[in-house]
Amino acid sequence: MRAVYKDVVLAESDRTELVENNHYFPRESVNMDLFVKSDTEYTCPWKGEATYYSIKIGDEIIKDAAWSYEDPKEKARNIKGHLAFEKQFVE
Repeated sequence: MRAVYKDVVLAESDRTELVENNHYFPRESVNMDLFVKSDTEYTCPWKGEATYYSIKIGDEIIKDAAWSYEDPKEKARNIKGHLAFEKQFVE
């Protein structure tokens, strides 16, 4: 699986975790240099608190294009240390 924006590879891994039709990429497979932490907040009832990231490539910023659960609840422990992307970026 890959996450791509305008021919720039954001993440690539054959070890994604599929949760609610979203592929969660291991953090080590994500080019974190392309992301800035967002101030957007969301709490999922069963996964916990989400941390959002915006893609920053040059002067362009795509707000809240990725998210992770830094300290997920027990039922979502398999996505700890992973990032998911809006579906249009995943191929």
